[in-house]
Amino acid sequence: MSVGTGQLAQFVVFGSFVSAKREPADVDVFLLMEDAFDMGQLTGEARVLFDHAAAQAHFGASVLWLRRLAALGGEEQAIAGWQIKRDGTRRGIIEIVEEQT
Repeated sequence: MSVGTGQLAQFVVFGSFVSAKREPADVDVFLLMEDAFDMGQLTGEARVLFDHAAAQAHFGASVLWLRRLAALGGEEQAIAGWQIKRDGTRRGIIEIVEEQT
């Protein structure tokens, strides 16, 4: 799968893939997108990726996203929020950064 929007600001993986769980059931992803990102311009797999229910069904991934402007409290705060579980404990999160050549 190759999905490119040119609008990705940060890509974070969390949940069971960032744990000691031997066989994670799915992957949990948070995408922070540039403010100019327009989901209405997407087609095919890219459009499916940005539809939470469709991404879960098609890719087996829980994909959550928002634009930078919507990151209340700032971008770092929005990302750090994914580290807090419902019971108040912390989970592992990792940011995927593209290697610059």
